[in-house]
Amino acid sequence: MLTSIKAQSFQESIIREMTRHALTHGAVNLAQGFPDFPCAQELKDAACRAIQADVNQYAITWGAQAFRHALAAKTRRFLGREVDPETEITVTCGSTEAMIASLLALVDPGDEVVVFEPFYENYGPDAVLCGAVPQYVPLRPLGRGQSTEWAFDPEELRAAFGPRTRAIILNTPNNPTGKVFSAEELEAVAGLCREFDAVALTDEIYEHITFDGAGHTALATLPGMWERTVTVNGMSKTYSVTGWRIGYAIAPPALTAGIRKVHDFLTVGAAAPL
Repeated sequence: MLTSIKAQSFQESIIREMTRHALTHGAVNLAQGFPDFPCAQELKDAACRAIQADVNQYAITWGAQAFRHALAAKTRRFLGREVDPETEITVTCGSTEAMIASLLALVDPGDEVVVFEPFYENYGPDAVLCGAVPQYVPLRPLGRGQSTEWAFDPEELRAAFGPRTRAIILNTPNNPTGKVFSAEELEAVAGLCREFDAVALTDEIYEHITFDGAGHTALATLPGMWERTVTVNGMSKTYSVTGWRIGYAIAPPALTAGIRKVHDFLTVGAAAPL
């Protein structure tokens, strides 16, 4: 046996595999979520200036100071929360790395991690790589066609929590369903996190991409949740730079300290000029 049990327990990315097939056969690619339009000229110009200015060596491990301050200003603007860029923000190689670094920093082997399904494909393997046991809670479609809503059963969610629950992964707005969790649903999640002393890892990469009057609410803004939430986000979807691999995790200092250590030994840091 040449590979680990962990590596054998999940398969390669279906999303990336389907993209390769689409490219081979000239098919319309409905598998991989990426904006197929140019990013803003200001971003491209800034990246070129940084490279020409020889910003080409290692960045500060947890992100360039100016960028972290910009992220803090953005968080203040959209979430109404003051974030310390020196102790509460970690810049990563995409939001994908932010999620796995956070899980590795906060979850021990044998811990249970609650995951809503269907889910973005990384969450299952992420839990396995941490040695954790995923507990799946289904989102069920209500209605049909354009009127379809997705919802979870509060009793099923409660049943997924127990003495070994360490974390829950919440993706809102959700991939692949498009669901935007309501205030009532978020409070149900928050209440269980507080009751079972669990940490919430929220993937909010689609925070600005909402329709039909839906509004995104960050779980970390709910009472008692800042202390136990890691908010994962990135540049990829909003700014059409999925290939730049610039993500970040926002968390209170006690959680950030662990995330930064794991991030350092996973990738050292994100691309300095970007």
